[in-house]
Amino acid sequence: MQASHRERNYVRPMLGYSRLSKQDFDFNFDELIYGYYGIVIYIFAALNRIMKISLNWLKDYLDIPSDPSELEGILTSLGLEVEGMEEVQNIPGGLEGLVVGQVQTCGKHPNADRLSVTTVDIGQSELLHIVCGAPNVSQGQKVVVAQVGTTLYPTSGEPFAIKKGKIRGEVSEGMICAEDEIGIGIEHDGIIVLDDDAPVGSPVSEIYNVEQDTIFEIGLTPNRSDATSHIGVAKDLLAYYRYHENPDIALNLPDADIKIEEQADKAIKVEIRDKEGCPRFSGITLSNVKIGPSPDWIQRRLTAIGVRPISNVVDITNYVLHEYGQPLHAYDFDKISNKTILVQTLQEGTVFKSLDEKDRLLHGEDLIVCDGNDKGMCIAGVFGGIDSGVTNTTTDIFLEAAYFNALQLRKTSTRHQLRTDAAKCFEKGTDPAQTTSALYRAASLMCEYARATISSELVDVYPNPIFPKEILVRIDRVNMILGTEMNSDEIARIFDALGMEIVARGEDKSFTVRIPTNKADVTREIDVIEEILRIYGFNAVEVSPMLRTTIATSEKIDRVKLRRIMSDVLINQGFKEMMGLSLIPSAIYDGFEAYKDVVVRVNNTSNIHLDIMRPEMMMSALLAAQYNINRQQKELALFEQGRSYVQSEDGHAETEWLTITLSGDLYNNSWRQERRPRDFYDIKEVVLNLFGRLGIETFQIDELGDARFAYGLKYHRGPKELALLGAVSEQSKKAGDLSQDVFYAELNMGNILSAVKKAVVRLKEIPKFPSSKRDLALTLEEGVVYSKVETIIRKSSGSLLKEVQLFDIYRDKKNLGEGLKSYAVSLTFEDAEKNLKDKVIDKIVNKVITNLSQEVGAKLR
Repeated sequence: MQASHRERNYVRPMLGYSRLSKQDFDFNFDELIYGYYGIVIYIFAALNRIMKISLNWLKDYLDIPSDPSELEGILTSLGLEVEGMEEVQNIPGGLEGLVVGQVQTCGKHPNADRLSVTTVDIGQSELLHIVCGAPNVSQGQKVVVAQVGTTLYPTSGEPFAIKKGKIRGEVSEGMICAEDEIGIGIEHDGIIVLDDDAPVGSPVSEIYNVEQDTIFEIGLTPNRSDATSHIGVAKDLLAYYRYHENPDIALNLPDADIKIEEQADKAIKVEIRDKEGCPRFSGITLSNVKIGPSPDWIQRRLTAIGVRPISNVVDITNYVLHEYGQPLHAYDFDKISNKTILVQTLQEGTVFKSLDEKDRLLHGEDLIVCDGNDKGMCIAGVFGGIDSGVTNTTTDIFLEAAYFNALQLRKTSTRHQLRTDAAKCFEKGTDPAQTTSALYRAASLMCEYARATISSELVDVYPNPIFPKEILVRIDRVNMILGTEMNSDEIARIFDALGMEIVARGEDKSFTVRIPTNKADVTREIDVIEEILRIYGFNAVEVSPMLRTTIATSEKIDRVKLRRIMSDVLINQGFKEMMGLSLIPSAIYDGFEAYKDVVVRVNNTSNIHLDIMRPEMMMSALLAAQYNINRQQKELALFEQGRSYVQSEDGHAETEWLTITLSGDLYNNSWRQERRPRDFYDIKEVVLNLFGRLGIETFQIDELGDARFAYGLKYHRGPKELALLGAVSEQSKKAGDLSQDVFYAELNMGNILSAVKKAVVRLKEIPKFPSSKRDLALTLEEGVVYSKVETIIRKSSGSLLKEVQLFDIYRDKKNLGEGLKSYAVSLTFEDAEKNLKDKVIDKIVNKVITNLSQEVGAKLR
């Protein structure tokens, strides 16, 4: 079984380890500490980046096999999952089907003055008859011939196939080609005339040196800062081959020799004012730069990985970016005021005009590279400014290679929606140790291909050097985690292959290893163990055929089981589960004073309107209801299991809830049952059904005093609220942009769990003796609530009372009087041991009437 590095990021949390760090996320991580709904959001900030790697480019540094499928398996086993492969040529179509021909005869077309009729020898038994429109075709020339059936890939336009046909009455069995017709140039004034020594019938691809290449599309996980370049991938492959095949194999790194002119007087002074945002800034000045096209080999490399060649200076910086994984930036030397660069933040709201000619308002945390007059020249590591960039008239440039804070840069990149290649590289974490080597490489190429001269000493401002980390690795721990039996020598070989220096060996079978600075994600022992596993090989880890497990049982219900039971009850009643975001707009709580000072605010740069964690659950339910109702889904029965977040005296409080939402009509699509709107008693019935299933029989009932509800009930046990339920208030409906009635309940899962642990579900026989009913018509004052009446009845009746049901409410000023109402109540009595006699029931009923009269002033009608 093969598992990719990306797949392991999802598996590892089960072991208690994860290499996703604060730097992998775009928002204020410290404010988002509240549970799995928040986690869903920030995981999406760490999506994989597809990186294109050229096989031919890798071969510049390492002697590796030419079989792409073999290399695909190795890369995936190293955690660089190959998500796709593509065969490409530096010339589209690879000039396939084109051969060298020699024009044997050439004469005028009898029916067209501008056409010629030729016969062409392509080394076959018969000559080809070809009609040609080029003015420069003549007898004896060596030419490029496209035979019938060949597909041509022109410089502009769509590919087309050559067919046999007649042109103005003359047969044409092919085509004599111009540059633009076969995709090697833009010339169309005449056909290509080859050298006289070109062999007739030979493939044209041999003349133009068509280069075949394989491009690997690698799903680069956010933590692989060491593999954002071709040299980075080559180093990973080097480690694999050193351990598995050849311990003496080495990288062929490019030379970067430069010569500094004697009159090196064009130095730039660099001052880093934000040392946390920019730990290192390196640069060098190049003069007499000649802007022009880059050499063919650089253009081929860039084109193969999907980067469009522009000019020698731009192409070289892009080349070094994809070679080293170090972004570079070139400034016009003459546009740098006071020949000074300041790396700093600017005042919030400062206008910066970027290369795309847009005015961008800077945030107070955006790191800016400024000139000596504090004028922004570049959003550091993200995007250049329009007033300092290199143009066709530039002769002197200042070339920058810097190391920027990944988290700060990612926030800037996301804030301005500028996802440049440089930003994507910086936000993973570049290698602070390679700024100068990448700079020398780029300067060397510019001296060679842009005729530049080095006109300053290297500027390297590095106030607080970043040193390699040293990590203790225990051999027993390695084998325990990986399920292997590696010895110290084997692990030492892997460290050597990875370029991790062994600083010390402990007597307790441990190593202290020095981690290269290009591996920004390797900070703990478990990270080093994963590096060991990548090189050792997932497939090399033996999987035992025996499965061992421990069966754990408990008489007590746990939180997971409670959620499942409650979900099953609701789903069986026709409810659908919803999931609301933990983030919600603060504007929705305007007017709700209770939440004004307790909301938890989040610095969400991706969606600025989602600026708080939800302090309660109702608004999420109302937003879901609004979404459905706006799409003609008006009959709603929804539930959600989620969390709310508020500030508390101890910092933050997180509460788990189950919410229930009802709206619209009941029995909307049934001919058997009468359609009616849902009401308060429907939501009450659902809650009581849940309580019944969980064995919660005793609780107190009070009226609600919550501004979110128009009216409702609170079920509680002393100070512990079990459930709030009722009709949603007009204020809440307005906040959710709703017009139809909504009924809502929320159950506190922590308190429910406590109640369930104390509850006992009892099973009873079906009664052998009949029950007896008595109906009471009670006249009461309007302010008396039914829950009070029911409580008195139950206390007065004892264990023989099995059920109390309110079946009618009657109001009539004329018959009852002002401020009075009537409740019709049905009481059901039952004795499991014998038949009840009327005199026993009458005695209980009389006691009920007496107590009702004394406590709430009730009278029989």
